[in-house]
Amino acid sequence: MNYIENKVIFITGASSGIGKAAAKSLLELGAKVFDFSRSRQLADEVDHPNLRSFRGDVSVEDDVRNGFMDCLQAFGTVDMLINNAGIGMVSLDLATTDLDTYEQMVNVNMRGVFLSNREALKVMKPRKHGHIITVISMAGQRTNPNAPLYCASKFGARGLSSGLADQAIKLGIKVTDVNPGPTDSDYWGDRQVPREKFLKVEDVARVIVFVLNQPEEVVIREINFDNMKFLA
Repeated sequence: MNYIENKVIFITGASSGIGKAAAKSLLELGAKVFDFSRSRQLADEVDHPNLRSFRGDVSVEDDVRNGFMDCLQAFGTVDMLINNAGIGMVSLDLATTDLDTYEQMVNVNMRGVFLSNREALKVMKPRKHGHIITVISMAGQRTNPNAPLYCASKFGARGLSSGLADQAIKLGIKVTDVNPGPTDSDYWGDRQVPREKFLKVEDVARVIVFVLNQPEEVVIREINFDNMKFLA
């Protein structure tokens, strides 16, 4: 069964990486995809009648509000939200990490999730229907001495999502955390890391599609996964 066809799916950060791969897969399954991205837009690359794009920053309240309004004007509703936008910056030594780095990490990875969830819930609660996915990370479950701020922001996002799940299930709204291990994406920049052992963005996209394409009564609260080569 295809439970995604004709569903309106709002994706933050769909212009690259995991979000882009997920958007393409969802369009192929007949979904209506709304791409909310800060930089380049998916619609500049993909020509599809069920795709709309909006340039905005998930950490800016007015941008998020206007993005959801634009989605409602284009498609009439929001059935599913994928919180995918995120950033990660090098913060090895907290003693020398500047406040701007901290604020950027928290604003995108936590504040952005809160703002997007809030707007989605305004649409989903009256209908008593919807599904919110947050792409967090295994860094939201296990700390990493090389990225303490990134882990902190992801732990916070996971706490927010878990608390929302407890509230939302009573309203008929499903909430799922998708926690991939290291993924070969733009996140790493020019850092020397073993990308050949990492998940591919398409791997993560397949997991997202799997979670969304479940029957209405099936609830997946959290899904964790890694590349076998990374764990070996």
